[in-house]
Amino acid sequence: MAKKKVFVSFDFENDRNYKYLLEAWNNNSEFEFTMEDKSSREINSWNISTIKGSLTTKINQSNYTIVIIGRYANVKDKNSDIIGYRNWQNFEIAKSKENGNKLIGVKLNSTYESPEELLGAGANWATYSVESIIKALNS
Repeated sequence: MAKKKVFVSFDFENDRNYKYLLEAWNNNSEFEFTMEDKSSREINSWNISTIKGSLTTKINQSNYTIVIIGRYANVKDKNSDIIGYRNWQNFEIAKSKENGNKLIGVKLNSTYESPEELLGAGANWATYSVESIIKALNS
């Protein structure tokens, strides 16, 4: 089976361990989880235009966007006016929608607020488990 080209949207400061676990599942032959990770590596820049360009390039190389929804997924960023969206995850979701990516929302806790750009976007929803994420990617 061909690997799905996936961009993972997550809060780097608070939820990167969940992203790293997705990578571990992907690299473990014991799991039926395969994806070609198109996410950006850590972007070593504070320049908003550079960050936007890097994220947009990676999103445009993807067909799917998994949105890891942690406690701070919809919290307003101090640079929201420059980003043009509430925060970076909302920017990534908006760009994913523009690219036509299939969206998968993965809430780490059912009480966490979803990013506003994900609401009403026709996303598939999953819990944070291999089986649930695979099912959402394949449906």
